[in-house]
Amino acid sequence: MHDPINPSLSAGASRRTFTSALVASALGLMASGVSAQTLDELKKKGELTVGMLVDFPPYGTTNAQNQPDGYDADVARLLGKDLGLKVNLVPVTGPNRIPFLLTNKVDLLVASLAITPERAKQVQFSQPYAAATIVLFGATKSAIKSAADLKGLRVGVARASTQDVAVTKSAPEGTEIRRFDDDASAMQALLSGQVDAIGCSVTVAAQINKRAPAGSFEVKFNLLQQAMGIALRPNQAELLKAVNDFVARNTANGELNKLYRKWLESDLPKLS
Repeated sequence: MHDPINPSLSAGASRRTFTSALVASALGLMASGVSAQTLDELKKKGELTVGMLVDFPPYGTTNAQNQPDGYDADVARLLGKDLGLKVNLVPVTGPNRIPFLLTNKVDLLVASLAITPERAKQVQFSQPYAAATIVLFGATKSAIKSAADLKGLRVGVARASTQDVAVTKSAPEGTEIRRFDDDASAMQALLSGQVDAIGCSVTVAAQINKRAPAGSFEVKFNLLQQAMGIALRPNQAELLKAVNDFVARNTANGELNKLYRKWLESDLPKLS
């Protein structure tokens, strides 16, 4: 049954809509006019504030002292050393990492951020400094061989992540996609049987296999390989050049590969 429209409610709704539009417009202006930061300004400040994930081991994790650690943390520290700046690591989440950057809460992101066309409309990406393979991971006993087999199943992903996009794109109609706040929550959902499979990186899959009885879970199929870039606010050409020079130099001299081997026990994939 459809309720009749109350004129006073309609006017109130219109005012709310107008207010919402103004707020959205203001946010849009903020995003398009975010303050650029030069290398000189950073050097005067003497500190580089870097946003990174701490729920994406071994790229981003915490150590025994509950401080940010992992491949991304080591890359950020190496970048700070390269620029002659002290590094302040700030934990971010998948959904809030770009907003943190665009609202000047951090100077840049070394946060396992996959380079995608949509994200490149919001931020500037450096040349890739890392890569991750994203897979569909589920119980060994389940008969999942391709995306077509997901119909009628529950698939977990970290909200707003690359795996969220990949699963949403490939899963057929009738797949129940459950979105969690982070990879740790999606992992727990799989281990507790709340979902039949999850989209995740191979490193998250390895973490699950360490926690579960041997042979319980397996990679069903690859979703994609994603290249990750250091993210900066738009219109920071000088800082972007410095970061790209850092990535190129430390790729060529093997320093990034040393860090990758330290944390992922494999060589850094070829990045273009």
